[in-house]
Amino acid sequence: MSIRGLAYVALAVREAGPVADALERRFGLPRREARAPHGGSVPVLGVGASALAVFALDDPFLGGAARPGVHHVAMAAEEPEGVAADIAADAAMVPGLDGTREVRLDGAGTGGVALRICEPLAGVAGGGGMVERIDHVGVASADNAAATAFFAGRLGLAVESTQTDLEVHTATESFTSDRYGVVYRHRPPRIVGGLRVTFVTVGDCELEFLEPFAPEGGDAAGDAPGRGPGNTGGDKNAIGRYIQRHGPGLHHLALKTPDIDAALADLRDAGLDVIDAEGRPGSRRARIGFVHPRSLGGVLLHLVERDEL
Repeated sequence: MSIRGLAYVALAVREAGPVADALERRFGLPRREARAPHGGSVPVLGVGASALAVFALDDPFLGGAARPGVHHVAMAAEEPEGVAADIAADAAMVPGLDGTREVRLDGAGTGGVALRICEPLAGVAGGGGMVERIDHVGVASADNAAATAFFAGRLGLAVESTQTDLEVHTATESFTSDRYGVVYRHRPPRIVGGLRVTFVTVGDCELEFLEPFAPEGGDAAGDAPGRGPGNTGGDKNAIGRYIQRHGPGLHHLALKTPDIDAALADLRDAGLDVIDAEGRPGSRRARIGFVHPRSLGGVLLHLVERDEL
C-alpha cells in the first residue's frame, strides 16, 4: 500500500493544445493521449519516471474552474484506496486517467498540496535531451513542519534535505576628510527575511516546500527589500504574496537539465519568453533559470542544472 512514486503532475493552462505542443517540440518530451473519464483525451508527456498532464482551465477532471498553474500532483500506488484509508477515512474512489482509479485530497490536511493517489499510469516515461526528469514541484508553504509530518510521517516519504535562504543586509558608513583620510564604520549584518526550504522525495523527484519568514516582529508575508526576481528577498516576497492571495498551495514546476545555459538559449531561439538569459544560483547548489508563465499558458516553470550528491 506504499507510494511508488509520482504518477503525474497536472497543469491547468489557458490553451492546452499549444502548451502540450511546446512541451513536446521545444522541451523534447515524449507525448501520448490519455483517456479522460468524461470522454475525450488529455495530452500526457513523459518526464523521467513521471509525467505532465495538460488540462484546459475548464476541464471537468479538475473539478471546476481552475487558475493557471500546477493544479495537483498524483502519487502512484498499487492500492490507492489502502493508502487513502490511512490518511482520510472518508476519501472515495473516483475514475482517473486511462481507466485508473484515484482518491482526491483537497489540500486541507496535506500542507496545501492538492493531492491525488492513483493507480500507476502506463507508457509515459521519458527523459534525455534537454530535460532529464522533473527536479521538483514547488509548494508555497505556511508550515513546513506540518507538511513534513504529513508527507514523511504519514505517507512514509523521505526528507531529502532542508535549508534556510536568508536575505542579509549590511551597512557601511564612511567619514572622509581632505586631511585625515577616510574612516569606515561597519554596522552588524541585519537579517531582513528569507525562506525555510524542505525537500521531500517522491519517486525520482521532490516536493519543495517554501515557507517565508521574517525577523521577530516582522511580517513573513510582507515585502522585504530586493523585490525583483533573482534574489532571496524577491523569492520570499513572491511566495508570501501567493499565500496571502490563495493560501498555501502548489506554486511552480522545475525540470532538470544537463546544461541550463544551452537549454535557455534553445528555448529563447524557439520563441519562448525566458526570464533568465543564463543560469543563476538556486537551492541545492543548483543553477536555475525561469521561463515566463505567458509562454506556457500561465504555468511558472524553471529549469535546474545541479550535481547529485
